[in-house]
Amino acid sequence: MGYPVLVRPSYVLGGQRMRIVINDDELENPVVSLLKHIPGNKILIDHFLDRCQEAEVDAIFDGENFHVMGVMEHIEPAGIHSGDSNAVLPAFNLSPLEVTTMEYYSEKIARALDIRGLINIQFAIKDGKVYVIEANPRASRTTPFIAKAYQIPYLNIATKVMMGVNKLTDFKFEKKLKGFAIKEPVFSFNKFPGVSKELGPEMKSTGEAIRFVKDLRDPYFRQLYKDRSMYLSK
Repeated sequence: MGYPVLVRPSYVLGGQRMRIVINDDELENPVVSLLKHIPGNKILIDHFLDRCQEAEVDAIFDGENFHVMGVMEHIEPAGIHSGDSNAVLPAFNLSPLEVTTMEYYSEKIARALDIRGLINIQFAIKDGKVYVIEANPRASRTTPFIAKAYQIPYLNIATKVMMGVNKLTDFKFEKKLKGFAIKEPVFSFNKFPGVSKELGPEMKSTGEAIRFVKDLRDPYFRQLYKDRSMYLSK
């Protein structure tokens, strides 16, 4: 088996009991733990791309028309749960080809699943190649973030699409964001002093906040990018 790998149960939220494994000796414990605490659940073992960039797309599909609400680039690397990552809207350091590829894959997935309404797709990008991590045909925590940032009532629009009341062509989408919006995770470590503060596949944030910056020279963004966590808990 080629390492590192991500060992995870299927059908869980928040990255529950996901582990990054780097050798045979470390593989046994998470597998035994999964079988003990979530009996009957399937165990998935995925190849883990170390130190790669993560991004995600939120979109709406009405059965005919596809609309990308937003492309967000994570400041932290893939492997840190998306709920614990700072996400920047729009993407700031990905090439136009990488962004276009993510949008193309997102539409292909939405059409293949034949969804009606919202979909969130998470991607890993390494050496210019785009990989699909997972697709969630549902509302994501980033949906209200994008709606707030772009000042577009995406939740109302998606609900009407899901109910079959409207098509996407019935709406005009005028994105009003100037600069960048940052989705910031909120942690409550002060309330749980015994919890490890290391970030990894299991989500530890308890909420999100939004911050607007004029450009990438903003001191807050530059410090956030400089101090980003690049070392994951295993």
